[in-house]
Amino acid sequence: MNKLEELRSKKEKFAQGGGEKRIEAQHAKGKLTARERLDILFDEDSFVEIDVFVKHRCQNFGMNEKELPGDGVVTGYGQIDGRLVFAFAQDFTVSGGSLGEYHAEKIIKVQGMALKMGAPIVGLQDSGGARVEEGVAPLSGFGKIFHNNTISSGVIPQISVIMGPCAGGAVYSPAITDFVFMVDKTSQMFITGPNVIKTVTGEVVTSESLGGATTHNTISGVAHFMGKNDEETLLMVRELLSYMPSNNMETAPVYACNDDVNRMIPEFNDIIPDNPNKAYDIYDVITKIADDGKIFDVMPMYAKNMVTCFIRLDGATVGVIANQPKFGAGCLDIDASDKAARFIRRCDAFNIPLLTIEDVPGFLPGTGQEYGGIIRHGAKMLYAYCEATVPKITVILRKAYGGAYIGMCNKELGADMVMAWPSAQIAVMGAEGAVNIISSVKKEIKEADDPEKVRAERVAEYEEKFNTPYQAAELGYVDDVIEPATTRQRVISALDMLSTKRESLPAKKHGNIPL
Repeated sequence: MNKLEELRSKKEKFAQGGGEKRIEAQHAKGKLTARERLDILFDEDSFVEIDVFVKHRCQNFGMNEKELPGDGVVTGYGQIDGRLVFAFAQDFTVSGGSLGEYHAEKIIKVQGMALKMGAPIVGLQDSGGARVEEGVAPLSGFGKIFHNNTISSGVIPQISVIMGPCAGGAVYSPAITDFVFMVDKTSQMFITGPNVIKTVTGEVVTSESLGGATTHNTISGVAHFMGKNDEETLLMVRELLSYMPSNNMETAPVYACNDDVNRMIPEFNDIIPDNPNKAYDIYDVITKIADDGKIFDVMPMYAKNMVTCFIRLDGATVGVIANQPKFGAGCLDIDASDKAARFIRRCDAFNIPLLTIEDVPGFLPGTGQEYGGIIRHGAKMLYAYCEATVPKITVILRKAYGGAYIGMCNKELGADMVMAWPSAQIAVMGAEGAVNIISSVKKEIKEADDPEKVRAERVAEYEEKFNTPYQAAELGYVDDVIEPATTRQRVISALDMLSTKRESLPAKKHGNIPL
């Protein structure tokens, strides 16, 4: 065998991972292999593997006799839609994808390359956890990976795709990254598994209910997206990257737009119900504003009273934060505040303008919220808006009451342009509540011969004076009251005006966000 044939033979062998039987077992679980996943993620024939020949150095427990191709992880770089992206894919067919010292070093190397080159990195996680035979070395590897995740945060997009088990210390790398994808029924994340929980607490729980994709997308908020299988999930990753820049020094790609920037939306003139307590679907507003009606929803299953999504306007990426009247009347609560704050900071880090669409009656009242720390969680959202220096536009559709009006990015939180529809109600609270609190009105109603008549008159008076956008406009808190049908045109015009915005924060090591 000549040297060229030897090279080809070795690479062909390594490409088989753990061998045919283990590949069949992987397929039987409805899962693809590491290289099959990379083939879907990257443009055709663009992926370049590095560190193919890396081996483990472990001599314990018979490991010296085991050959683990690539030490259980495939690393490299390629192109997604023609743009440079780095990736690593844990190979479950090789020692269960367990993380050993040199498995970790391969990931650490490709993380460093992505940071140097200013390119996104995607981690495909499918691992049984730390390789027990190697003792403490894998834990050191995890620590280095977490450190790189943190240093790269806000510099390059980091995406984690959970495509199998992810347990113990392994879950913290995805938690630090910008986005977490999971695959329904075949991926799990948890710190301690069902057996440990049963032993320690007596609770009986399945792996799926404890840490499956549905759990983390709906209850915990750890994950942001869920795909029905490996292929769908990886195609979602490709789509997400189309909305992101390669790094924090660039802007997201701008795509050709055939949707008229001056398109009117006459349906908006009648979309707000006459009854202020009646719900409507905020997605009907977002999709009609967006280019070609297309949105990319982020965390669609979690805190549904708040919508966070990416759209394009005139071909450019915009991050949208919107109250959803269909769920909890669009109130701000703990989960919605966390969801919005993280999304705002993510957009600001990567130069993505923010569009806030507001219809909020207030913060959700109740002991559960107060005991859970709504003050601290709500403050995260205020902090994120104040800290963001990207263009910020707010459009008030209907309710904008009290502290929640501020929380949804009013002028004082740094909104560059605030527009309101004629249906906007900008006040400390609704008229009914205000009449119950204003002492002089309470006294008048109490002393009146016809209390209900006087009460109705005072409610109408309060609504006429305060539950409109005009007092706020008179005071300069609202830049313009617009015809709803012109919303897309006016938002795109404002973004164009703000495209040269330059704003910097005071020099400091970092702020102290109320985590």
